Amino acid sequence: MLWAAVAAYAVVYFALGYVKYAAHRNFVDLGIFAQMTASAFGCFCNPIEGSHWAFHFSPILYAVGAVVQVWHSALALVAVQAIAGALTAPPVYGIVRRYADRKTALLAALVVVLYPPLAGVVFNDFHENGLAPAAIAWLLWAFDGGFVAATLVFAAVVLAIKEDQAIFLTAAGAIGAFAYRRDPKRRALAVTVAIVSFAIFILFFAVIQPHANANPHWAPARFYGWSEAPGGAAAIVVSEAFQRVGYLLLAFLPLLFIPFRSRMIVLAILPLVEVLASSMSTTFTMGSHYAGAWIGYVFVAFALGTAAIARADMRRAHRLLYWCIGLCVLEFAIADPLHPGYFLHPPAARDAQLDRFLHALPANIDVATQEEAYTHLAATDPRATLLPETSKLMAGRDVRGCYILIDADFPDSVRLIEFGAVVKKLVAAGEYVVATRSGGIVLYKARVCSSSSSALPAAFAQSPLISTSL
Repeated sequence: MLWAAVAAYAVVYFALGYVKYAAHRNFVDLGIFAQMTASAFGCFCNPIEGSHWAFHFSPILYAVGAVVQVWHSALALVAVQAIAGALTAPPVYGIVRRYADRKTALLAALVVVLYPPLAGVVFNDFHENGLAPAAIAWLLWAFDGGFVAATLVFAAVVLAIKEDQAIFLTAAGAIGAFAYRRDPKRRALAVTVAIVSFAIFILFFAVIQPHANANPHWAPARFYGWSEAPGGAAAIVVSEAFQRVGYLLLAFLPLLFIPFRSRMIVLAILPLVEVLASSMSTTFTMGSHYAGAWIGYVFVAFALGTAAIARADMRRAHRLLYWCIGLCVLEFAIADPLHPGYFLHPPAARDAQLDRFLHALPANIDVATQEEAYTHLAATDPRATLLPETSKLMAGRDVRGCYILIDADFPDSVRLIEFGAVVKKLVAAGEYVVATRSGGIVLYKARVCSSSSSALPAAFAQSPLISTSL
């Protein structure tokens, strides 16, 4: 039953991700990670970030890159994240089953499968955080069981996901060493994890990140620029206090606050602080990938809390878990982190037309475009990039690409809204001219471009999918 649920979860969330992808509803992250993992065994980069090492310590993406080398599509990332989300349930089952009956363990695993914050992480655009909940849960399952080799392997996996996990595991190792100070094996294991985690943290910020970063500042630090926020820190605290409280309720109410029955919940404090201390509400908006940082720690505390209740009163544990299942369903009904009204709808004629146009483009074309096209080009075109994020600069130099591709059939496209007027000015100034068009899709070509991809093949211009205007 457990593994059938795991398989069903992976299939369902891949299917939902496929519908979202086919309807061109992904944001820029999917394209960024598709482009980066496609280049994992080369530059490990993308045109938006440059080297990913300048942003995050994520060597696990080499493993994802190996999948993309076989399956040249952003859908490979959708599949990986769906499988990773599904694999969060077995370690929770394993921890509960270690101390309680099978039914309690199965019900706890079902709560994981139905837990809305996890669903939001899995359904969101691919991010390394999407791999964290399962890796963390498996790590703590192994440590709780006293499995030395498995603990070290899973600790390595967690540390390979993102640099913040090095901070969390340094603290977790120190706490574990104190909590198990009378257990030589677990104490030594915890100390080892803490030391290695701290060493990786220092290695990344002292050596790797400064070497890879072309800018003087570490980009993720912008999330904690409280003094630079409009109105200052006090205004943010007041205006977003209820949003933070609501976020915590959405996280813990479906679990009936059972994680707080276990001392293991202390391991979730730092990840939650990372999310809640941000000056940008994106991090504590349910459905974003940031929840992946804390979900694994909370699940393990939930498993141990559930086991403690079951040892005292098995029937009570079952009743509480049924309530958890009901509350998970209720949260989907009133605060669905998947936002299906926006992300899930059958592919329309505009989607098919854009797919045909993109398929007919020359390989490796140097093009700047909006997110709907970029996310579909990224896995196979290392030169595809996004239109600039802002329209402050009006010169052609603000656009990277010999070509600009615009699809007006997606009027709510963020980049089209932000930069569409600038493209019109560039065309009016003669810096870009119309190369081809098909319905609402227009491909502009720069008047001056030294790129080897500046010339469109004759076959493209003569394609029945394209009506040329020049």
